[in-house]
Amino acid sequence: MQDKELRLALVCYGGISLAIYMHGITKEIWHLARASRAHRDFEPAAGASERVYYALLESIGDEAGLNLRVMVDIVAGASAGGINGVFLAQAVTSGQSLDPLTDLWLEIADVEALLNPEHGPSHRFAKMWAMPIAWMLAGRDSAVNATVEPAARAEVRAKLERFVRSRWFEPPFGGKQLMNMLLDALEAMRDAPAGPRLLPEGQPLDLFVTVTDFRGHPERLRLNSPPEVVETEHRLVFSFSDHGSDGGALGHAAELAFAARATSSFPGAFPPATVAEVDAVLAERGTDWPGRASFLEHALPRQFAAGVADTAPLIDGSVLANAPFRPAIDALRERPARRQIDRRFVFIDPTPGYRIASPGPGPQEGPGFFRTIIGALSELPRQQPIRDNLESLDQRSAQIERMLTIIERIRSEVEGQVESLFGYTLFLDYPTPKRLAAWRARAQQAAASRAGYGHAAYGLLKVEGVADRIATHLNQIADLHGSDRWRRMRTAIGAEIVRRGADDFSTSHTASANPATLDLLRAHDLGFRIRRLRLLARRATELDQDNSRAELAPIRTAIYESLAGYLECQRSDPFLGMRESIRATDCNAAALMDELAARMDLRTLDDETDARLSEGLSQLPRDLRRPMLLAYLGFPFFDIATLPLLRGEGLNEFDPIRVDRISPDDATAIRSGGAAATLKGIQFNNFGAFFSRAYRENDYLWGRLHGADRLVDIILSTLPPGARLAAGRIATIKRELFLAILDEEEPRLKAVPGLFDQLRAEIG
Repeated sequence: MQDKELRLALVCYGGISLAIYMHGITKEIWHLARASRAHRDFEPAAGASERVYYALLESIGDEAGLNLRVMVDIVAGASAGGINGVFLAQAVTSGQSLDPLTDLWLEIADVEALLNPEHGPSHRFAKMWAMPIAWMLAGRDSAVNATVEPAARAEVRAKLERFVRSRWFEPPFGGKQLMNMLLDALEAMRDAPAGPRLLPEGQPLDLFVTVTDFRGHPERLRLNSPPEVVETEHRLVFSFSDHGSDGGALGHAAELAFAARATSSFPGAFPPATVAEVDAVLAERGTDWPGRASFLEHALPRQFAAGVADTAPLIDGSVLANAPFRPAIDALRERPARRQIDRRFVFIDPTPGYRIASPGPGPQEGPGFFRTIIGALSELPRQQPIRDNLESLDQRSAQIERMLTIIERIRSEVEGQVESLFGYTLFLDYPTPKRLAAWRARAQQAAASRAGYGHAAYGLLKVEGVADRIATHLNQIADLHGSDRWRRMRTAIGAEIVRRGADDFSTSHTASANPATLDLLRAHDLGFRIRRLRLLARRATELDQDNSRAELAPIRTAIYESLAGYLECQRSDPFLGMRESIRATDCNAAALMDELAARMDLRTLDDETDARLSEGLSQLPRDLRRPMLLAYLGFPFFDIATLPLLRGEGLNEFDPIRVDRISPDDATAIRSGGAAATLKGIQFNNFGAFFSRAYRENDYLWGRLHGADRLVDIILSTLPPGARLAAGRIATIKRELFLAILDEEEPRLKAVPGLFDQLRAEIG
């Protein structure tokens, strides 16, 4: 059976009270991840819906010959999506339950619970002048009557009146209250029964939460004239990682709650978040915060260095980055791989196609004074389309597709070059580590000599790529931020390479490079080794596509086990012992390069790889060993042709990235019509669910159902070409999944009893 990992990089938008709907979706993703882990470990699934996902994975194995593992290893969120992202990531890395967060959204995410007591009306007649506004909004002919079910109208009117009568020109919601709620939910998750981590050992989970620095911090920019300027940057990204360890943690509860609190500081509704507020809440709770200083240095480096981290005001992450694709894309650089990967970016958009002013019949008037200000300050930035992000992913995928096309087109010529170099008798010999190393060296030298002067350009591109990678890696190890610091490090590394004479690829050398250059590449050129193994893994997959070949299992295992060792060298965690020496003001580039090379010890990894590959190749029948050996020995020819296309970089997961959306418009298996036909929280400019428990229950339930609908589609899209489940099986799976969700949630959701009967009738 073919092994494949479906890796989800989840991007959660902001959505104000539609956070409850998004929680339903993220909870469904959590259920799928739990079912997949149980399936991998041959354990029974825990709940009714998880048993359906388990059965789906079983069917894919039985009918399509695919052993599929589903996991979430990257989460990025903004605003309300940031809160959901924090809790989903915590549940995945710790094995804890998401049920306490469900209780938070349903019971506490209410306008009255969120109101700051100091800013609410002090007595019945306070702010009487605002009463007409409340009456206007809640009157017989108002939007409340038009959009709220009769059973919920009294609740909404009462809460709306109290909300409108709250003190104006002060945020009505309390920051400390929200912080306490978030800490309570994290503690409830901690204290509830927990299962195992939902990712395999060594697979890191990375969490990114966007925040807006209201005052901003200075960033230096290089120009021609003047040579340097200072600009104020307001974007911040709080990053967390469990470093791929079962015993690891994303961060202290105070850090996770602070990130969730800061990213959801909706302007005007909540006061800006500050570290001082966190300190005050923790003091009231009698809670310590170990590692406070190191967290602040990492999350707020400029403010920490200036001594103002405690008071820096942070507001909603959606103000500048409502769809945080960029940090999730950057996280791909440190992904391990032990089997074939299907990488998906999945973004949750609760209101696709949202427009600030919906067009009506007839000519449209221009927006008025207040509407223009409100739209410019709040709504327009949040609704900015993600075209730039998708185009970036599309360009990356197109680049990979072009590279694969080039490899396919020149394969026959490269194989001819290898056969002419070694002769047909090569494939009669069983590879040993010594033979494999000798064959590889001979093939590399032949590729260099036959490339002519083009090899010098290729070699210099490799050296430049090595210098870039070393500078980037050292900055990541030391947790140094800003392009200026990277530039200084890169300049020092480049100067040291030149000093060593390690940038000489003159064709006058016998090996097309001088000894110093070869030493540099042997000690630091991770990219070359990773690209070679990726090509070999791709060739094994191609040979396995038409007809599953169990004989390929040993070589596939050898490839991915070897790849894991090299990919580990790209991560920061194994090299944290170098942090202080990198941060030193008088850091020595030569010493850092030598220490990094010694810690990676690529020569030992090369020997171990040769041993694994020779054993794996020797176990292949001759008809499979020949194409695998041709791919391995032909790699230098392929690399000379494709590296310029890759601009000197290796592409870590080697396959095109596909993007999937989960939204009300996409999940139509039960009901069409999008958000307008299913969600209640879209009322009151997306604040609606904060005014009614029934609204929250409705949106949460639809979130789970929509999530289940789309997740089944996404899973099935991973099947190999031509593979499919039996006719009618997909509809049956979705129906069973929907009914299982209704059975699980009906005892909890008491405010919408009629909805369950209605949904069961629609599901059939």
